[in-house]
This record gives sequence, C-alpha cells and structure tokens, in this order.
Amino acid sequence: MKSFMPGLTLGGYLARVYVFNLLFLFSVLLGVIYLFDTVELIRRASKTADVPMSLVFQMGLLKLPEVGQILFPFAILFSAMFTFWQLNRRSELVVLRSAGFSVWQFLLPLVFIAALVGALQLTVINPVGALLLSKYQHLEDRYLNHQESSVALFQEGLWLRQSTDGAILEQGDEVQKGYVIVHARKVQAPGWNLKDVTVFYFGQNDSLLTRLDAPNAVLEDGRWVFKQAKLHRPGIPPLTKRAVILPTKLTVGDIEESFSSPESVSFWSLPGHIQTLEQTGFGADRLRVHFHTLLSQPLLFIAMVLLAATVSIRPPRFGGVLGLVALGIGIGFFTFFVSSYLQALGASQQLPPPLAAWSPAMICFLLGITVLLSLEDG
Repeated sequence: MKSFMPGLTLGGYLARVYVFNLLFLFSVLLGVIYLFDTVELIRRASKTADVPMSLVFQMGLLKLPEVGQILFPFAILFSAMFTFWQLNRRSELVVLRSAGFSVWQFLLPLVFIAALVGALQLTVINPVGALLLSKYQHLEDRYLNHQESSVALFQEGLWLRQSTDGAILEQGDEVQKGYVIVHARKVQAPGWNLKDVTVFYFGQNDSLLTRLDAPNAVLEDGRWVFKQAKLHRPGIPPLTKRAVILPTKLTVGDIEESFSSPESVSFWSLPGHIQTLEQTGFGADRLRVHFHTLLSQPLLFIAMVLLAATVSIRPPRFGGVLGLVALGIGIGFFTFFVSSYLQALGASQQLPPPLAAWSPAMICFLLGITVLLSLEDG
C-alpha cells in the first residue's frame, strides 16, 4: 500500500491545483460575459419604459448557464495550460520527471477532472441551463420583443396561441379583441401545411366565441388560410366556408425557432423531443446533432487537456507566456471553428448527425494522443 501513496498524493495535489485554476478562470470568463450581456440588455431595455433594472440583471443571470456551456471547452483548455505552466515555472515537472513519473501519470488527475466536469455538464448543468434559458426567452419575448404569440409541440401535435389581430370570420362580424388557439395534428414542412386543424376563438374575458375545424391550413405572408373550414358558434347551425383568413405576425422562422432551439431542451428530454418532432412531421437533424454533441463533451474535455499538455509540458518557448497564450487561443478557435462547421453540415443533412457531432472531439483527442506519444517516446 505504501508504494501507491506517492502516486495518490501527487494525483490529489495536481487535481486540487487544476480545480482551483479551472474555477478561477471559469468565474472570470463568466463575469466578463455577464457584464457584456447585461450592457446589451440595458441597451435593449432602454427602448422600453416598463422594464426595471432588476429584471435586466435577472435576465442576464438566467442566460449565464447556457453561455457557460459554450465557454467550458475554453476554460478546460486554458486552465490546463496555466496549470502546466505553473508546474514548469516552479520546476515541479522537472522533479516529477527525475522521480520517474511519465507524462501519462501526471496527466491522469487532470484527465479525470475534465471527464468528471464533462459528465456533470451533461447530466446536471445542461438541464438546469435549458430550464433557465426557457425562462429567459419567455421574459425576452414578453418585455423586449413584445411578442404575444407562443408555440408548443407535443405528441398530439402543434399548439399555437396568438392574438386575433382584427380577424373577421364573416362579413358583418364585429372585430373583437382576444386571442386564438390553433391545434394541428400534423405539420407538413417546409411548406407549412397544417393537417387536421382546430381553432378556438376567445374573447377578452376568455369566453369561447367560435370553433373552427379545417382539414388543412397554410401559413402565407402575414396570414393563416384555413381551407374548407367549418364554423361552430353557440346557438347557430355549423357553417362551412371555402376559406377563412386569420391575420398573424408570426413567420415560419418564428415558429420553428420557438420549439426547435436545441439549447432550450434538456439533455434528458432531447430523445423524446426528437421523436415528437419526427412524429409531427418536422426534421430533427439539428436536435440529433446537439444531442450527440452533448454526449461527446466528456471526450472533448479530455482532448482539451491533452492538447494543453502538448504545448505546455515542455520548457516555455515561442515567446514564453505570450507564445503559450497565442497557442491556446489558436487551439481553442480551431476547435470551435471545426466543431461549428461540422455541426452545420450535420444539421443540413450533409453529414450523419453522430459523425458531425463526434468528429471534433475525436480529432482533438487523437491529435493530442499522437503529439504526446511523439514527445514522450519519440
């Protein structure tokens, strides 16, 4: 048992140093992002009189976990580089080498921490961030965008709520302020043809005025068109009309973004949401890419530690600290660019979603392993 003590003691020491550096750097990055986001929200809120400053600060905090997930790979990379730089500057890596420790032995604690952070981000931080982001988007639509419409997608179909926008069902009808709820069992994209549609017209006091049933509906520029619609009103026999027009401020982009934003869906809910999208008639490639990207996060974080080691475990070169920072920025942005590009290919069906999502992590991991093997054994 005593022979294992040096390794355990060393591993605990390296893990503590790395965790401290990671938390410190991540907190600094979050603070900077929060500052810029809050300034931008204040600028947007200044155009509206009824948005208090307390709400602006709250919205900035609600958005922070989602932004933090984007920063995680950068924080893992730079904190690992800073940790190795500290060990090099204090000559601790030289002592470890002299004591017979290989690079893999003092990399293991950092790799373990990176994998643990990846698992935590996948199972806990992402679901919490998705919940808070949904609340942020609700507040943004209500106070900054002044949108009165909302869309929800369930296994039984699409539900949509909007104001009546001065809709007139028949000639001679009075325009009443209120709202409508639209339900469609199927959606045919990209033409946005709704199938088996039911529309409920409500007045100001939530009183049901009219029910409309139509086999299909089409979203055109600034209006819904319900074809062969049957109108049901209290005390009046059903009436069939060739077409009923409902003005709307919604666009196809508004509707799709409201329920297909991957960041607002929890990791645990993604499989069911993907299945619901496909059953309703939508493509779910974007969500599939996001789901596999989340699954690949632990491997990507491990790869970031390996890449950090490739440029940090040797004595400082290429301009010392500035050269190290430049290399780190280059690695970070290269990873971000490759990841974004491949994810875009996956979302546009040019690559299979699993391949598009896992490729960046695999490329970085294999590159890090190859360089370290060359440095250690070559």
